[in-house]
Amino acid sequence: MKSLRVLLVAGLLQLTAAAGAFAQSNLADIKSAGVIKIGTEGTYAPFSFHDKSNTLTGFDVEIGRAIAQKLGVKAEFVEGKWDGLIAGLDVKRYDAVINQVGITDARKVKYAFSDPYISSAAALIVRDDNTTIKSFADLKGKKSANTLTSNFGKLAQNNGAEVVGVQGFNEAVELLVSKRVEATVNDNLSFLDFKKQRPQAPVKIAALDKSAEFSSSGVLLRQGDPALVAAINKALADIKADGTYKKISEQFFGVDVSKQ
Repeated sequence: MKSLRVLLVAGLLQLTAAAGAFAQSNLADIKSAGVIKIGTEGTYAPFSFHDKSNTLTGFDVEIGRAIAQKLGVKAEFVEGKWDGLIAGLDVKRYDAVINQVGITDARKVKYAFSDPYISSAAALIVRDDNTTIKSFADLKGKKSANTLTSNFGKLAQNNGAEVVGVQGFNEAVELLVSKRVEATVNDNLSFLDFKKQRPQAPVKIAALDKSAEFSSSGVLLRQGDPALVAAINKALADIKADGTYKKISEQFFGVDVSKQ
């Protein structure tokens, strides 16, 4: 029996060692290949899109390139539609997904995440001459332009607003500017991008809601890869410390969103 226990212990130690080696193999493979493959949409401005010269860029794309540089490798992007983007990680089409993937408890059951690299909040947007709507509670009885099934639309409804249905952010803002509605509840990052493109637009943020459903985003990774997670977290910390993150943020949003 004693010899059997010895054999069992030895076997467990071997399995543990093998698991540790597997956990670190992806980072080693990335460094050996000199490339980290990153899944992204390529059609989701200002985070991942093609510019006028058809070059892939965007906040998430440039963050991915900066992470790769800190890892000492090049970033290779693999574009795909959102519906299948996360599934591509399962079949190892790429090593990571960087595409505004919200960090949720449901996703953490199956995947690993880096530390958050950006956070989103619900912004209550009004015309810049509006002095009566200062909080979400002030939406009661007011018209808010929103997509009907979105969390933003539900937030407006929950605060007593009459929701006027629209297809997206730009349409909502157009209704607001033309005074056909009194507000819109939308993503604060979309607002920052809009204001960068149209700084003279007469709109402002009256209030922010940073509830859990408007979540932080992280680099999505396969589970069982703690060395890669740690390396990416270090890279994120480094690009914030050396000013790279601030530069990328100001390029796409006009402000340092790490301060939001």
